[in-house]
Amino acid sequence: MIIHSIVPHEHIFPANKDDFSNQTECIWNNIPLLVEQDGHKCKVIRIMSSNPSDYLKSEIQPGSHLYINEVHFS
Repeated sequence: MIIHSIVPHEHIFPANKDDFSNQTECIWNNIPLLVEQDGHKCKVIRIMSSNPSDYLKSEIQPGSHLYINEVHFS
C-alpha cells in the first residue's frame, strides 16, 4: 500500500508513543498550535490553523519558542 500524504511518515506510523507524550495542543492569539513543553517555554511543533495567513507569522514558526504565560492550553 502506498500513502500519498503531506503528513510526515513518523506521524502516520509512530515508532514509539512516548515520543509524542509531551506534545499538547494550545491556543496562541486564537491560533491553534501543537507545542512541546520545555520548562517555562513551549517549542512550536506544528501550526494547526486553517487560515493561510497564520503560517506567515514568524513568531510561531515550527521550532520557535513561546513563553507558557502567552498560550492557553486546551
